[in-house]
Amino acid sequence: MIKTNHLSWISEVRIPFKFDFKGAQIVGSCNGLLCLATLDNVIYLWNPSIRKFKRLPDTCLGKLKSVYVRLGFAYCSENDDYKVIRISTFTTLIREIEVYTLSSDSWRRVGNSWTDNFIFCYKNLLVPAPLVSGALHWMAFVAEGQAIVPRWSIMSFDVNTETFRKLALPNYTGSSYCISLFKGKLAITTHDKHGSQYCIWVMKNYGVVESWNKLFVVPFQMTAYCHPLLSMVPFWFPTAT
Repeated sequence: MIKTNHLSWISEVRIPFKFDFKGAQIVGSCNGLLCLATLDNVIYLWNPSIRKFKRLPDTCLGKLKSVYVRLGFAYCSENDDYKVIRISTFTTLIREIEVYTLSSDSWRRVGNSWTDNFIFCYKNLLVPAPLVSGALHWMAFVAEGQAIVPRWSIMSFDVNTETFRKLALPNYTGSSYCISLFKGKLAITTHDKHGSQYCIWVMKNYGVVESWNKLFVVPFQMTAYCHPLLSMVPFWFPTAT
């Protein structure tokens, strides 16, 4: 019997610019374009197939220093353009939303379009925001004044209309959620308080809360060396030059 290397199809792709993956983020990918961000929020668009890259201009917020930054990358079908969304949080409930468009090569501010106060979850900063039905998605929880209500929600940003929308989570009483993508559909991974059972939910019909469907139930024993939510995140480590 001839043994073959199941990783033989993987080829090395060198990054043509200086990029340190320690704390850096793969923001997302669309139509062969990759969006990468460094720890100090320098953002690149890179097309590995034609070996071209572009460094995005600096934020339009000037020298204002944010506490947290959430990023998203998406293709805008209405005008055949690519957008990078940056949500900068300065205090608990003060944030700025910027949108970069590739066609204009510039950032511009976008006004808040929600009525409730939301705090975006920063537990999984390095996980790309799922792009489903033309919208990017992040986990968030509601805040009333200075009091935080322990009620999780999904905040979506429509890249065509540049508006936010709140999506309900499945009817589950778990203690933690991790948002992701499963076969092109919005997905949520939940686990109980003890971390012994994990469930994977998929929204079969986008925007319809009743269509959340529990696909898998995975028993898991927590150890000091592995966290199951992190183990589900696909890591990709190209070789830097």
